Amino acid sequence: MPRKKINISDKVEHLAILNEKGDLDKKLEPEIVDDLLLKLHRTMFLARKFDERLLSLQRQGRIGTFPPISGQEAAHLGAVAVLRPTDWMVPAFRETAAEIWRGRSLESIIIYNNGFNEGVDIPEDRYDFPISVPVGSQVLHAVGLGWAAKYRQKDDVAMTFFGDGATSEGDFHEGMNFAAVFQAPVVFICQNNHWAISIPLSKQTRSKTLAQKAVAYGMPGIQVDGNDILAVFAAAQEAVDRARSGGGPTFIECVTYRLMMHTTADDPKRYRTDKEVERWKNRDPLPRFQKYLVGKGLLTEGTMAEIESEVLQEIQEAVDRAEAQIKTLGNPLDMFEHAYADMPPYLEEQKKEFERELAEINKEGNHG
Repeated sequence: MPRKKINISDKVEHLAILNEKGDLDKKLEPEIVDDLLLKLHRTMFLARKFDERLLSLQRQGRIGTFPPISGQEAAHLGAVAVLRPTDWMVPAFRETAAEIWRGRSLESIIIYNNGFNEGVDIPEDRYDFPISVPVGSQVLHAVGLGWAAKYRQKDDVAMTFFGDGATSEGDFHEGMNFAAVFQAPVVFICQNNHWAISIPLSKQTRSKTLAQKAVAYGMPGIQVDGNDILAVFAAAQEAVDRARSGGGPTFIECVTYRLMMHTTADDPKRYRTDKEVERWKNRDPLPRFQKYLVGKGLLTEGTMAEIESEVLQEIQEAVDRAEAQIKTLGNPLDMFEHAYADMPPYLEEQKKEFERELAEINKEGNHG
């Protein structure tokens, strides 16, 4: 029998609307009301300044290690802004801006980064998952949520975030395949920041784009300029509308860059050049968005100064509240709880022994 060609989609679109110079493609500009544009800017600015403050706190030993987000805020906010409150947001561990947008408090982030589980307590009226440190595991959770919404005949959508490194994980491929087969209302947001810790994208995949991986699973895929909040918003809006109307999942590759270290325990100078970082600093999403808003008459130097003052005060108040709350947290005996429904005898014995040791320590402290 002769060989036959099977025609499949072999084209992936790249979407950019607002470039790093502030040039705008008016034909592609999404319709976003002024109030929403200003809220997006304020949240982006808040997330950036909070990131800088967290780094300062970490260097002072006032929080533990954490993953900075600077440079990736547009990929967070452009995507999450199109969700309804009842839609699910399933983050990885570098989506602080998206979490703030969804209502997570700044102090909870500080408390979590001090090692207290109280920092990831999510109120019942927020349809968000806590951060997921194991790479790619949250993809499966989002797909399950999307399938559940479809099964219950709801029009809710699940949106999950992950990095380029996650596309090398089995969980990612299983989640993509399941979502496509069952047409689950899931939007996959890949933040391609070019580095999976110290592994460059070129060693993650031979694919020209990550977006084309959607083709193999039979779902729409698109690559966007992840530092262009307008492009991310437009692509996410299209994907969410499709999912909500029964059209199934979408894969969005946001091409962005991590300006800082992977975490504060990392030294990026060991694997990437300053020249590369400087090149991407010129594509920073924040000043790009600010130029756009100034051009629309929504921002001035005066209003930006006011916003900065408000944001810095908001961050300081959150730090004060968090550090006051931390003093009331942290009974070390809690480590014995929540692992077993019925605590085994050997653990009971360890708990009692540790309890006696704590009592002795407290006694000596009081006498001192």
